[in-house]
Amino acid sequence: MHEQIEINTEYITLGQFIKVLNILESGGMVKAFLADVGVLVNGELEQRRGRKLYANDVVEIEGTGSYIVAKKD
Repeated sequence: MHEQIEINTEYITLGQFIKVLNILESGGMVKAFLADVGVLVNGELEQRRGRKLYANDVVEIEGTGSYIVAKKD
């Protein structure tokens, strides 16, 4: 089951999304994590911090969980 994470904007970047989850503390840590490990976005490996996530995108982070982006009404 995916944990739902709500956003107030049209999209959120992958780097910002990871920081919202409080998994990593800084942008530098996010950059290094994505370069070394990466995450799955809609089933595809992604390593770019600037990747735009929209409503219904699924982000899977190894060892942490699976999240779905939801647009706050």
